[in-house]
Amino acid sequence: VQLQASGGGLVQAGGSLRLSCAASGRAFSSYAMGWFRQAPGKEREFVASISLRGTSTYYADSVKGRFTISRDNAKNTVYLQMNRLKSEDTAIYYCVADPAPESATYGSRWSYEYDYWGQGTLVTVSS
Repeated sequence: VQLQASGGGLVQAGGSLRLSCAASGRAFSSYAMGWFRQAPGKEREFVASISLRGTSTYYADSVKGRFTISRDNAKNTVYLQMNRLKSEDTAIYYCVADPAPESATYGSRWSYEYDYWGQGTLVTVSS
């Protein structure tokens, strides 16, 4: 599967952005999906994940209550709505796909469980 992320850009602190990730192929509904990010000089970190039909979602503590992950299986697309952005949210955001999740309600926090990675989209939050 190929993943194409979009929607990044420059936003002021307190603002919002919505990232989108379009996936190729016909098996999208069989993949758990997620978002990771990597800030300059820092390690890559988990942001959010979502189960096959979107019934279960998981978030890093740092974004819980501000970010929302969702998916539209009819459009082969996963979204990340980011509200109340902070300067520490500045990073490259990567869309990821897990073709073999442990269960229909599973969304991993671990990068090694995701076989497919998009090219990343840059989010810059100015303070």
